Amino acid sequence: MLKAAAARGLTHLAITDHERIDAAQAARAAAPEGLTVIVGQEVRSAGGDLIGMYLSAPVPAGLPAVETAQRIRDQGGLVGVPHPFDRFRSSAARGGTEAELEALLELADYVEVFNARVVGTRGNERAAQIARERGIAGVAVSDAHTVFEVGVSYTFADGPIDSADDLRRALATAELVMSRGSYFARAAMPFAKVVQRWRGNERQAGATGKPHSVNGQ
Repeated sequence: MLKAAAARGLTHLAITDHERIDAAQAARAAAPEGLTVIVGQEVRSAGGDLIGMYLSAPVPAGLPAVETAQRIRDQGGLVGVPHPFDRFRSSAARGGTEAELEALLELADYVEVFNARVVGTRGNERAAQIARERGIAGVAVSDAHTVFEVGVSYTFADGPIDSADDLRRALATAELVMSRGSYFARAAMPFAKVVQRWRGNERQAGATGKPHSVNGQ
C-alpha cells in the first residue's frame, strides 16, 4: 500500500482498518519520505460504521454512534461518515432515528460523498446531498481493500497538512478526484479475507463481543 501510494503521487494515506490501528501505526513508521500515513480506524458502532482519523488508541466497537463520534473527538481526531447510502454496507448515517442522525452529523467533520466502491450512482448522490444540506465537508475516497485500488479516487487539498486541525480546515475548500475501482479487484476480496484470517489478522471483537473480519482501507 505504501509503495503504491507513493508511486501514484499521494502525499497522505489514511489507513482505517476495522476495529484496530496497529497496522496503521506500523505503516506510519515505515512510510517513505514524502508520504504521511494518517492513523485511523473504521468503527462498527451500534448504529453502523464510522471513521476516526488521527487516532492514538482504538475506539471500542458496539457503542452508540454519537458516543463513538465523541470518543474520536476526545482523542483530537476527525469524525467521518463512510458510504452513508451504500445498499450493501453498514453506515452510522442509517442506523438511528432522525434525532440521532442530526446529533451525529453535528459531530461529523466530513461525509464520503464519493466512495469508489459504492455500486451504482444513487448512493453517492444521496451522500453528496446530505453533506450539502448540513454544510459538512465532502470527500472522495478509494476505499482501497487491495493495492490495485489505491488512489483511484482521492481528495485534493491545500497544505501543509500535519494535524487533524490542518485537515479539518483544508477540507472546506478541497477538490474531489472521482473514479471507480475495478470489479476485478473487488472479486479478490473473499480470497484476501481468507489469507488475512490465516495470518491471524482477524477483525477484533468489539464491545458487543462479536468478532468481525478484517477490512482495510
